[in-house]
Amino acid sequence: MSLEDVRRRRILAYSVPILAVLAALLIGAIMLMALHADPVKGFSRLLSGAFGSWGALTETALKATPLLFVGVGITIAFRANVINIGGEGQMVAGALLATIVALYMPDVPAVIMLPAVLIAGIVGGAAWGAIPGALKAYYGVNEILSTIMLNVVAVQLMNYLLRGPLIDPEQIGGSGIPQTERLPSSADLPLLFGSGRFHIGPILAVLAAIGAYVLLWRTPLGYRLRAVGTNADAARYAGIHVKRSIVLALTLSGAMAGLAGAVLVFGSESHRMVTDGSTAGFTGSAGFNGIVAALFGGLHPVWTIPAAFLFGGLLVGGNALQRAVQVPAALILALNGLVVIFVVSTERFRRRLLEPSPMAGDTPADTTEATTPDPPTAAPPATPGGGEYE
Repeated sequence: MSLEDVRRRRILAYSVPILAVLAALLIGAIMLMALHADPVKGFSRLLSGAFGSWGALTETALKATPLLFVGVGITIAFRANVINIGGEGQMVAGALLATIVALYMPDVPAVIMLPAVLIAGIVGGAAWGAIPGALKAYYGVNEILSTIMLNVVAVQLMNYLLRGPLIDPEQIGGSGIPQTERLPSSADLPLLFGSGRFHIGPILAVLAAIGAYVLLWRTPLGYRLRAVGTNADAARYAGIHVKRSIVLALTLSGAMAGLAGAVLVFGSESHRMVTDGSTAGFTGSAGFNGIVAALFGGLHPVWTIPAAFLFGGLLVGGNALQRAVQVPAALILALNGLVVIFVVSTERFRRRLLEPSPMAGDTPADTTEATTPDPPTAAPPATPGGGEYE
């Protein structure tokens, strides 16, 4: 295969997610017509509602912020060949710990309070991510199952705390809404550009994505994580502790989700933690939508930035579409679901396009020679305490 063919394959590979979204929107247009709605008017309103004004851009950026945090965490875990489906629970864990810190430090100045609650969010999410990491590395528990189950544990813990120890005293004996009291103003995320809503959360998310790129491709730690993800056996033989790397990858992934949870709490208009009894009532399903943003961004932290803002725009613009053409809210959910399905289902095809292929000039004989296995050699010495992920 020539260099020109390689370039074309790469261009096609990076175009696959965009084509997947367009295909999903095409089916969405058919669904709109089936409901006797004008798809041109609907999609134009979607675009203007998401990107057509400063207010729309603000809403899109705020909606994209937790998606970007979670997506960045997903890319870190992916590089170590582990899958994190626990973003929802990790967001809740980070938000709860950050909320507790704010409630029990009400008189601390903002210069200390704000970093404290953000760090608490990171620690809470990291701890919730380290649990499935340790279970996988040391006990062989599938991380998909453990992260999903921990989502359930997190929501039950949230409901208990917000209906009990952390409930707003004014709600006791009243309506009993599961929420905290108004958190200290010193913990509020600073607003930017003189806006009443746009805070530093989106800036922090972008910095987190850039930091993840530097970590993964410019530090020895990132090299070890990527080596484990590429070939755990080779990494182990090279002296890399695979078990620790797996735990660390899920810990860092959870830390990003936990920071997203803290930003949701302290960047909200009510400045309190509140839920309707479900994780989605607090997270807005960002823990799952962030996975799609990461896939759309090619599981690369930097490319996840525009991917998250695109999906944030779809979520914000979908509400504008619903109001413009008067369709049921279920259609917007279906449209977002179509985008998720199409993007995820084309990921394998995109990765195949990016796989290296033989260059032009390679002959069958050359290929045969290159793929002929070497003579057997002595096995490397076993390491103490060896196991699947040693």
